Amino acid sequence: MDIETRMELILKDPTEEVITQQELRELLETKEKISAYDGFEPSGFAHLGSGLLRAIKLEDLIKAKIDFKLLIADWYAWINNKLGGDMEKIKLAGKYLVEVWKACGVDTKKVEIIWFSDFVSDPEYWKKVIQIAKITTVKRIIRCSPIMGRKEAELNYAAQLFYPAMQAADPFHLNIDICQLGMDQRHATMLSREVAEKLGFPKPVCVHHHLLLGLQAGKRMGKEDFEVKMSKSKPLSAIFVHDTYEQIKEKIKKAFCPPTAENNPILEIVRFILFRKFDSMEIKTKHGSESFSCYADLEKAYIEGKIHPLDLKEAVAEKLNEILTPIREHFEKNKKAKELYETVKSFEITR
Repeated sequence: MDIETRMELILKDPTEEVITQQELRELLETKEKISAYDGFEPSGFAHLGSGLLRAIKLEDLIKAKIDFKLLIADWYAWINNKLGGDMEKIKLAGKYLVEVWKACGVDTKKVEIIWFSDFVSDPEYWKKVIQIAKITTVKRIIRCSPIMGRKEAELNYAAQLFYPAMQAADPFHLNIDICQLGMDQRHATMLSREVAEKLGFPKPVCVHHHLLLGLQAGKRMGKEDFEVKMSKSKPLSAIFVHDTYEQIKEKIKKAFCPPTAENNPILEIVRFILFRKFDSMEIKTKHGSESFSCYADLEKAYIEGKIHPLDLKEAVAEKLNEILTPIREHFEKNKKAKELYETVKSFEITR
């Protein structure tokens, strides 16, 4: 596969930012075996962002011949007091998350799944964490609080101050070339780049993907990104991979959908999910129906008022249900997946 095709796959939606594209190109040109990673706090049910969007971008990188490592960040969830800080529950939620990715189409034979708790016994890892902490100011660490889904004012425990230095050390300890995480993790990936050369580590390329807006995000524009993104701790903001057709329709019906493309969670679902899974999309209206073969044409028609928001919402709900049906069936028919789902379902979700 040529360099241009690999670049195109890596830059494809939902990729939002690459730091830097020149470094990425040089990496592809000079290194035969390239690896990337993303990390996830296990903390409850998966939604479109943590399930489908993750699977879509993973497929792009696998096609681009990038070795991928999925880090189940159980200790991070513990520090962040997810699921009440109960490590046993966090680990079960991590196993559930792996089943979600399988159901979303991730070939787990082509990715390496790593549990953070499996390498915390390595003193070399903690050496890297301390090295980073020694050259990073407390103020800089506190500025990283958004990576935990927290405001600075919400940092109440000293353990939370360990989190950014730990995450900044992950790329070096995992020996990866690309940090392929969400835009909400930018503070940590940039910290890794800042300290890399000072500590003698290769500077990782950062490929940040877009975060889906929460369904009610338009009511809260201007807040931190982690407050307007789709979130499992705010059920009305998210469509979960287990939602029934009726639940999907009800949530989509109530979703914010302005007559513009900006800050429009419904159009985001169309762009980043539906047009990545389907080659075309049909919108039924009172005058008939119209088929669109690319997102740009659909967006233009919507902005010009040729598509009514309710017609768009009905089409989106239908196509989402088409995608989510086999995922729901996986958790109904697979014994292990079903047991994990029922267990996680019983947990109280905490921020």
